[in-house]
Amino acid sequence: MTTPLLSLTWTDHVTGRQGFLVVDRLVRGVSSGGLRMRPGCTLDEVAGLARGMSMKEALHYDPEARYVPLGGAKGGIDCDPRDPEAYGLLVRYLQAMRPYIESFWTTGEDLGLSQDVVDRAAAEAGLVSSVQAVYPLLDDEAGARRRLADAFAVEVDGIGLDELVGGCGVAESVLTALDRAGVPYWRTRVAVQGLGTMGGATARFLTRAGLTVVAVADIKGTIANPAGLDIEALLAARDAYGTVDRAALRPGDREAPGADWLAAEAEVLVPAAVSYAIDTTNQERITARWIAEAANMPVLPEAEDLLAARGVTVLPDVVVNSATNAWWWWTLFGDIGADDGEAFAHIRRSMRALTDRTLARAEADGTTPRAAAHAIAADRLPVIAERFGRHR
Repeated sequence: MTTPLLSLTWTDHVTGRQGFLVVDRLVRGVSSGGLRMRPGCTLDEVAGLARGMSMKEALHYDPEARYVPLGGAKGGIDCDPRDPEAYGLLVRYLQAMRPYIESFWTTGEDLGLSQDVVDRAAAEAGLVSSVQAVYPLLDDEAGARRRLADAFAVEVDGIGLDELVGGCGVAESVLTALDRAGVPYWRTRVAVQGLGTMGGATARFLTRAGLTVVAVADIKGTIANPAGLDIEALLAARDAYGTVDRAALRPGDREAPGADWLAAEAEVLVPAAVSYAIDTTNQERITARWIAEAANMPVLPEAEDLLAARGVTVLPDVVVNSATNAWWWWTLFGDIGADDGEAFAHIRRSMRALTDRTLARAEADGTTPRAAAHAIAADRLPVIAERFGRHR
């Protein structure tokens, strides 16, 4: 494990709360990685996420594409996003990080923060954009910025395209795994932890593909129905934090404790809420065949070893949830336009190819998909370095 290029801890002079920035590496002088806000966020957590971003970027390297993968980075703030002090804290954090964001760190929404909140706070902090460090790499900055703004303005069934692309990628990873195993979609049940941007979109795409979502969990607990939940109704009943209004439940739906989603009778689990959700103890409750990591680092390594030993396949976050980041850059660099049909088609092709390559490598090497994804990224990093200069 290499030492990151930059690792820093910031303490807010108003609240005493801490924020973190880790830049794992640079490519062409720039790194990419979102900013999360959650109580208990730590420097070690952010460092792990930054390493993951380096791999996500490398995994999407295509020498024929206009998008050139960047280095990996991540930001984090130790605060509950619902706290009344959260927004002011975010603005002060971005003010402190302004030199890095202007120079070499491109960032955006992550756990606890939506892109519109990041954009508003960035403007108050005096930034042109949260991704302005990449602008010098663009052939036509004005056109690229206009294209990305147009893409963010696209809505699909009343939901912003930017809120759907990540879930589309997660769903395609799941569908690819099912296809390789010869498992029909209509016989596949799913349980989702978190019905926010990523979890909600994943549930929608999987349902529309013919799978049955039998359980979803939010901060209030688990909602379950073995015959299948009405995902569209639940999505319409969410608040800004992904919490479902229980008045929307149907007679067949039942409420259960929050952790019960783990033990749902389902073939696929999608942890899409928080890191470290599955540990060595609660993994014993899981009977699913696949776990698709829509969240970052939701399965602890020790738990993954135990799951693998009993035949549970973890589809790793560096593959599964990488479409959001890639969509930003595909759009900004001009590989796709500001169109939902074009975006979804590109995501489906890319994510199916990447997931299939990862699972095939895992089978060939006799290892886990995570180890296979790391190996693929490790193969590509020297190629990127040779073409675009040293990372560090």
